[in-house]
Amino acid sequence: MNHRHRKVLHAVFAHPLNHNIDPTLLRHVFEELGADLRETGAGSTQVTLNGKVRAFHLGQHSVPGEVVMQVRHFLKEAGVDPAAYPV
Repeated sequence: MNHRHRKVLHAVFAHPLNHNIDPTLLRHVFEELGADLRETGAGSTQVTLNGKVRAFHLGQHSVPGEVVMQVRHFLKEAGVDPAAYPV
């Protein structure tokens, strides 16, 4: 995972909540973590990671705050620890 991807991963877990995450970069982070991504017909992206499956509406310009929280919880459930990816 390159430096840019690690920064995005840490932005997902940042406090206060980051409302300026690029959806394309977030998709790349999912892929770097080994996730399988699939676009659904409803404009959402289905993410499968470590046996966990979740669909997110990532938007076009930036990921909405409530979705950032959903991604954070999903990554925790999937066993992703941002400390394992130092910036």
